[in-house]
Amino acid sequence: MPVPRIHPAEIGFDFDGVIADTVEAFIRLACEQYGHCGIRPEQITDFAVEECLSMEAGLADAIFLDILRDSVGTGLLPMPGAVEVLGDLSRQAQVKVVTARPEVQPVHTWLRAVFPAPVWERIQVVAMGDHDDKTRHVKELGLSAFIDDRAETCMQLHRAGITAIVFSQPWNRDRHTLPSVRTWAEIRDLCL
Repeated sequence: MPVPRIHPAEIGFDFDGVIADTVEAFIRLACEQYGHCGIRPEQITDFAVEECLSMEAGLADAIFLDILRDSVGTGLLPMPGAVEVLGDLSRQAQVKVVTARPEVQPVHTWLRAVFPAPVWERIQVVAMGDHDDKTRHVKELGLSAFIDDRAETCMQLHRAGITAIVFSQPWNRDRHTLPSVRTWAEIRDLCL
């Protein structure tokens, strides 16, 4: 499904799984800190990772909580191309990020560590703590398009009349019929 070009001022982004490579951090920490080695991204076929990995109850939550609380200390990396493309977008408009994370400060700290000052100063972050309430925040920001890796969120946005684009990940494949992107180069092509 083709998507018309979107002005940078009208598009927003999810954080984990779109801007930040949370899966890489999860897999690395699972091995380094808990001895669960050999996990590959393709094995994470469900947004709720405990549904697709053989891992003790609560361990996945503990790893994600570490990443949420200290994104810099856990070595969270940006998705390939995200820094460059968001830098380009930030020169045209303020970049809007809406995350289901409950606290904004760890995201701000990570952005300051990863992006040059002229870029992170032009990124607005809304941390709303609920995967199922993004539509309201996206609308409040006046956005007409949004990129997220959670297919269910994208379907909610689509039903609300927002152009929803799925950032392709193993956990959202074959779960939607919405437009998708696989790389930040594709996002650049949509917006610049």
